[in-house]
Amino acid sequence: MHIRKRVMVTGGAGFLGSFLCEHLLKDGCDVVCVDNFYTGTKKNIIHLLDDPYFELIRHDVTFPLYVEVDEIYNLACPASPIHYQNDPVQTTKVNVHGSINMLGLAKRLKAKILQASTSEVYGDPMVHPQTEDYWGNVNTIGPRSCYDEGKRCAETLFFDYHRQHKLKIKVARIFNTYGPRMHPNDGRVVSNFIIQALSGKNITVYGKGTQTRSFCYVDDLIDGLIRLMSSPDDFTGPVNLGNPGEYSIVELAGKILKMIGSKSKLVYNPLPQDDPMKRKPDISLAKKMLGWEPVTDLDDGLIMTIEYFKTIVLE
Repeated sequence: MHIRKRVMVTGGAGFLGSFLCEHLLKDGCDVVCVDNFYTGTKKNIIHLLDDPYFELIRHDVTFPLYVEVDEIYNLACPASPIHYQNDPVQTTKVNVHGSINMLGLAKRLKAKILQASTSEVYGDPMVHPQTEDYWGNVNTIGPRSCYDEGKRCAETLFFDYHRQHKLKIKVARIFNTYGPRMHPNDGRVVSNFIIQALSGKNITVYGKGTQTRSFCYVDDLIDGLIRLMSSPDDFTGPVNLGNPGEYSIVELAGKILKMIGSKSKLVYNPLPQDDPMKRKPDISLAKKMLGWEPVTDLDDGLIMTIEYFKTIVLE
């Protein structure tokens, strides 16, 4: 008899969380989705609600939660500057109190727990591309610090629970990810450019647009998270998950305008404080330990993402 693994996903109604829930259900898991709908939305998971193996709990992880599960994916956190700067104190609380609560739950249940960390732990990096042994260059008191430092502290907590309580942990450092179900108002570059181009508005570029980013399609990222969770217990990470293809912001804008056939013009605004100039993951460790690397080409991923945003913008 097949015993279904019970897996909890915090932030399960968010962009990444909803895809993860979907994937886990396909893999034959019993899925508990936890979300307080601060940035997540029921629309992302509405198609899963009729599945008898899917359960939705409306809950804020800064408060303890008592459920019985085998594995926990901790994805709960506003992930874009617009959202995490809107309530910076709550952002730090989600990262610190939320992590403590989920780690405490994992400790009680002897469950394996994965933390969705971020490339933001590297700050505005002095090392390029970024490897996991780089400690980062982060401003502790800037407008982005609630997220950067919150995620760094979460990593600290995970490793302290691992050392002190022998907890089975996994830490993934996620680089820019894009795809359908991105929050339309989250101010991220891919969704911003697509929505502006579809609406015929000017494309807002910050700084000179020479800063670089790497863009990983959501399916590739989810595959990486699942591989990490099922990797041997002695491999904790942190491990970079992202696409090593590097593109300037202006290059990305050009691609999107061409694909949509938009006449939108580029307008240049000042660069926000502490905005990193370069971002590119070194994924050698993920290749070696997880046999993972992204397979979706940026052009293919953008086409699928544009199709999704057409249903939102052009409705």
